[in-house]
Amino acid sequence: MSETTARQAIEAVWRIESARLVAGLTRVVGDLSQAEDLAQDALVVALEKWPESGVPENPGAWLMATAKHRALDLFRRSKMLDRKHQDLVRRLEAEQVSLEPELHAALDDPIGDDLLRLIFMACHPVLSVEARVALTLRLLGGLTSEEIARAFLVPVSTVQQRVVRAKRTLKESKVPFELPPPSELGERLEAVLGVVYLIFNEGYSATAGEDWVRPTLCEDALRLGRILAALEPEEPEVHGLLALMEIQASRLRARRGPGGEPILLMDQDRGRWDQLLIHRGLAALAKAESLHRPLGPYCLQAAIAACHARAKAPEETDWEAIVALYDALAQIAPSPVVELNRAVAIGMAFGPEAALVLVDELAAEPALKGYHWLPSVRGDLLAKLGRQEEARAEFERAAFLTQSLREREMLLERVRSVSI
Repeated sequence: MSETTARQAIEAVWRIESARLVAGLTRVVGDLSQAEDLAQDALVVALEKWPESGVPENPGAWLMATAKHRALDLFRRSKMLDRKHQDLVRRLEAEQVSLEPELHAALDDPIGDDLLRLIFMACHPVLSVEARVALTLRLLGGLTSEEIARAFLVPVSTVQQRVVRAKRTLKESKVPFELPPPSELGERLEAVLGVVYLIFNEGYSATAGEDWVRPTLCEDALRLGRILAALEPEEPEVHGLLALMEIQASRLRARRGPGGEPILLMDQDRGRWDQLLIHRGLAALAKAESLHRPLGPYCLQAAIAACHARAKAPEETDWEAIVALYDALAQIAPSPVVELNRAVAIGMAFGPEAALVLVDELAAEPALKGYHWLPSVRGDLLAKLGRQEEARAEFERAAFLTQSLREREMLLERVRSVSI
């Protein structure tokens, strides 16, 4: 195996396995930074060995075994340090029972709720909301600081500072690796929901790289969402988030063409949508609505997704209902991105002229300065109005702004299509 091929394989494996590795090690060693160091040690060994030996049949297990060996060494050293401060003779017999089997058993346990424990640790109240979300995305999603920065529309340096400070705060505060007690669960749920959805979104529409979708991240987010729904069965927003993710995940197969190229919602073959996931999503939305409490942002977004899921063909979409749902969403969770999506819905329901007025108003919004979907939406509206040269310029700008190679190709194709 060539070094380049091995490195690409290692990067792919690391993206999938790093969160599970860090979570399992954190549970054992009780220190997040130490667990990350152990995981990184295993990665370094993989970088040394895999180019020669090849990628093992079960790379995740290989990384865990390597990290486990390092953890055992660390555990032995810790024990020896403890003995320096005790009567070695008096304690010798008591410490004859090796702690290694206990450590092995802990590392070999099924993952269970480890990823969820890691999320709640990263979302602990000692951290700011921004730090909780950034740290959890870094650990659970395996996202880079650049990807997190794009998700939050903030500078990369800001994300890096948040992550470093968050780790230091967790260590200094001796935050345990455990689920919060029931009395605290509700207070800490909002940030966790935001983290899970951002992980899902990075899988659903990757912000960078050659792949437009990363199904593994979506699967991780769905798994965490289902665990949360079991933990908080009476919380509408938990079911709303799960409904939203289930319905959106149903489109994954239809979101890519034969060559991996992006296919947008209105152009997708709806026969390829996963009906089981749609059914599960609609059931989760019905559960949220049955709790008879005001619908929050995730429930409203799930209701929008449900409008698309119920439409057998694009022309059957109830765009006026979607506009009403975006109106409600803008009231309780206002943001420039919500307004941009609302403008798209208005364009579909009432025509591109009405939508263009709203999009032009958003052009001066600082948070959208580098957001490539703004010029992309504007280009689409201009093309529908026959303003081809202006549309072409907007698609070129959008292609320049995106970090996703697949999106760039799609936008450049739009440039060519409006040049004819």
